[in-house]
Amino acid sequence: MPDADHDPFEERLADVLRDTGAEFGTDQQMLAARGETHGRRLRSRRRATAVVGGAAAVALVGLGGTLLVPSGQGDGVRQRSAAAAPVAPATPTAAETAAAAVMSGDELLRTLEELLPQGRISDKSAGSTSQGPYGQFVYDDGRGKAAVAVSVSRVPPGGLEARQTTQCPDRLFIVYDSCTSTKLPDGSVLMLLKGYEYPNSRSGTKRWTADLVTSEGGHIGIQEWNSAAEKGSPVTRAQPPLDSAGLKALVTAYELRAAADALPLDDRAPADPDPGPLTPGGSISAVLSRLVPHGIKIVSRSGPDDNGFGYVVLDDGRGRSLVQVNVQLDTDGGLKKLFGADAKVLPDGTKVATRKQSGEKGIAGIVWWSVDTIRPDGRRVVISAFNSGAQNTPATRKAPALTMEQLEAIATDPKWHPQD
Repeated sequence: MPDADHDPFEERLADVLRDTGAEFGTDQQMLAARGETHGRRLRSRRRATAVVGGAAAVALVGLGGTLLVPSGQGDGVRQRSAAAAPVAPATPTAAETAAAAVMSGDELLRTLEELLPQGRISDKSAGSTSQGPYGQFVYDDGRGKAAVAVSVSRVPPGGLEARQTTQCPDRLFIVYDSCTSTKLPDGSVLMLLKGYEYPNSRSGTKRWTADLVTSEGGHIGIQEWNSAAEKGSPVTRAQPPLDSAGLKALVTAYELRAAADALPLDDRAPADPDPGPLTPGGSISAVLSRLVPHGIKIVSRSGPDDNGFGYVVLDDGRGRSLVQVNVQLDTDGGLKKLFGADAKVLPDGTKVATRKQSGEKGIAGIVWWSVDTIRPDGRRVVISAFNSGAQNTPATRKAPALTMEQLEAIATDPKWHPQD
């Protein structure tokens, strides 16, 4: 259970990295998090501290009101009216006004207990971090136990993190059944995603999420599972308890939107809403595409909104192969220790480390080749290649489409660096 002695997000991130097989030999978490970021956008949601066995950034929130959707008409949630959840109430009640104050984890859970449809709530845990309140519990509406994770937080309004928090994941990295991202009349953006706990959906454990970012930067989320625990627990019901309408009703609740907007903005939030490309040649995928050897077809690539990460999927006629690149600027001296005495040193002082390893666990035959480079000025470029068109799908070929020599040539190409 979460407590003041550890960071739930770090536990959750570590779990995700293990589950996606994202374990680079050097600085594993940072590198793998980039691929995961492009899928689940967890890095963008790190301020919403997590729950359920150290789970991630989300919040179950209730819509204050009285109407209980009748049984048999989808997964119910108490609502202000029979209509869809309103974007904003005409006149806040006293309880709603009180909720606008900074909310504790216990207050969050008490609000949820009042607003959820009739059912049994057990195994409760709650707390607060510098980012806001969080909680977790097991909810049973009579159709089986379901784990629910909750949190309320704040992101810089109008910035890259706010945009990524409500952006549907890239299917190349995350398996899901459906996802929508919608701008609401009040300027809030809502993402609803029906996915799985594991990236290849191998266990049958479903994870449905809702994320709302208000125009003021308030972030509210929901995570719910069709099992009594996020991991290590058998499936207890066919679906999580709240359907899309129920998730929307909860995440757009006035009480939680007001509470999220009342949170102080993180002092570490960047002033620039979007740092722009980290490379002089544009997005990571654009530069990478120009460096792919002639004769190899580019089947697909990531978009321009890369935040230091990009990929291409190649096909040389012998099967698809995913190639991805991570770029870091001004890395501190600690990372330089990752390049040991056996690292190659180029004439300009760039250090190069290479590695071949297995890829996604549970998927036979996946191999992962990587070349890690760091320049004297601290700029780091890491390239990875797989013998499949995705990290979490079966191998399509014996080896990646690019050789280690080709990967090193791409990683050390001057196009990644500003010209002196």
